[in-house]
Amino acid sequence: MASSTSLTLLFFSFLLLTLSHAATFNVVNQCSYTVWAAWADLSNNGGGQQLNQGQTWTVTVNAGTAAARIWGRTGCSFDGNGNGNCQSGDCGKLACTSYGSPPNTLAEFALNQYQNLDFIDISLVQGFNVPMDFRSTSSDCSVDIQCTADVVGQCPSALKVAGGCDDPCTIFNAPQYCCPSGSSCEPTTYSEFFKSLCPNAFSYPDDYNNTQFTCPGGSNYQVTFCP
Repeated sequence: MASSTSLTLLFFSFLLLTLSHAATFNVVNQCSYTVWAAWADLSNNGGGQQLNQGQTWTVTVNAGTAAARIWGRTGCSFDGNGNGNCQSGDCGKLACTSYGSPPNTLAEFALNQYQNLDFIDISLVQGFNVPMDFRSTSSDCSVDIQCTADVVGQCPSALKVAGGCDDPCTIFNAPQYCCPSGSSCEPTTYSEFFKSLCPNAFSYPDDYNNTQFTCPGGSNYQVTFCP
């Protein structure tokens, strides 16, 4: 039987989530080209939207959602039923319910977690396809993460693919790049390349050097492609 302390902690955790509001993410395309925005989490929640230059898509995500991400897809073609494929960030359909395939620049988030904080980051662990800015739009949080360098233009030849700069795990499928579960990884020449251009983004799975940021639970956010 659970102790009274455990029950109390469970009650307050539930209460925090109950009192927390869903988060709003405004996804803005400032690129000179069309980007097909997407979001998904591990519970098969998600969606997608074609964004021409200057267009915005508003996504509402429930409090407590974890392991979620927003990304942009390029070179997409879909049929009338929303099925198709993309050159980068592909999930097989317009309205994603699963993560996209590399390369794709990721805005990752977990809402209302430890101490009711949101944890947010930009990740290049799955490579890079579209420049990104990920920021809070709430007055009580000033977090602003950017990865706007010309990563594709400077991409190492071994990582260059159609649509972007791929990640070394996808290209080489080697433990030092993929960081298998239960193991730890060190920086590599490739991760150091990504880190040099986007120092506040995850460059490999174990990169926690100024890469993870927090806001109070209930904050709202904006993800901008080509800021």
